[in-house]
Amino acid sequence: MNWDILCFNSTTFITGVFVLDYGADKFLDHTVIIGQRLGISPTLIALLTAGAEYEELAVVISAILQHRSPLALGNVLGATISNILGAFSLGLLFHPSGVYFDRSAKIYSALLLSITTLSVALAFFNLLNRVTGGILIAIFAIYTISTGYAIYKGVTDPPQISDSDNDTDSDTDDHISTTRVSEESPLLIPRALTHHIFHLLVGLLALSLSGYILAHSAGLIADSLQVSGTVLGLTVIAFATTLPEKLISVMSGLRGQGGIIVATTAGSNIFLLTLCVGVVAVAGGSVDQAGRDSLVLFDLVMVWISAVGFTAVVFLEPSRVAGVVLFAVYIVFLVLEDKR
Repeated sequence: MNWDILCFNSTTFITGVFVLDYGADKFLDHTVIIGQRLGISPTLIALLTAGAEYEELAVVISAILQHRSPLALGNVLGATISNILGAFSLGLLFHPSGVYFDRSAKIYSALLLSITTLSVALAFFNLLNRVTGGILIAIFAIYTISTGYAIYKGVTDPPQISDSDNDTDSDTDDHISTTRVSEESPLLIPRALTHHIFHLLVGLLALSLSGYILAHSAGLIADSLQVSGTVLGLTVIAFATTLPEKLISVMSGLRGQGGIIVATTAGSNIFLLTLCVGVVAVAGGSVDQAGRDSLVLFDLVMVWISAVGFTAVVFLEPSRVAGVVLFAVYIVFLVLEDKR
């Protein structure tokens, strides 16, 4: 084992964590402010932006070019599980009170369950090929266009909020927005919308960069420790690339932004199970190529069960109890995966 390389990669990993913290703070703050300025739910903005896990796509493409299908598929499966059991659960745990999930959050959680069921079925029955891969990519394109259209409609025709729960959420968002404006200017003069859009994009860039740094350094560390490709993808790299979602969920929970917690999870997993899986399939990847002995029924079932649990929590809203249960299941999953 080369200790110099290990120390260098460990230092790089720590640097990535600092970049991650900066990006998450920028992303969350300016998402809320832009939503308030445009009169739309920050959930929609987060769905369109937080789901763009380009560092995940970079890892998948890199693995494909290196003919390492186990790493590509293992990373996608591990990341989808980690986004729900690891990140979403933390958001519930750190939320100061009971979480309210609005209608749009429930719709997108149900959509995620449908897409998860389709992707898991295609993978299990070894139907991932260029045709089905193209269909998955097309689903992602439709999802992106529909979310963008929903944002456009929200801007042109802002919804009228009447029920008390939504009033509470709106008051909270207004308070957060006002607080941010107060911090920005002692004269309470709001900055231009373009200022917040620019900083939102900076936050997204920092998140993507940190995800790549963390995944790359974690992969090299795991290689130094002689971890297998599939376990590397399912655990180490999947954990590293989903650190942005974990931090955003924790910060959203602390600030009472339940909609953003759901949006980061749903958007990220839809991105992974449509675009990323689609790219692997179009490139000729399959579960058989990854190895039936490594990507077995257990991993696929865990992906589907995670989506079922996510949807159930959003609809039933059991909050912190569910957070404890989901996170405990995640720990058990990591332990079992490490022993395989």
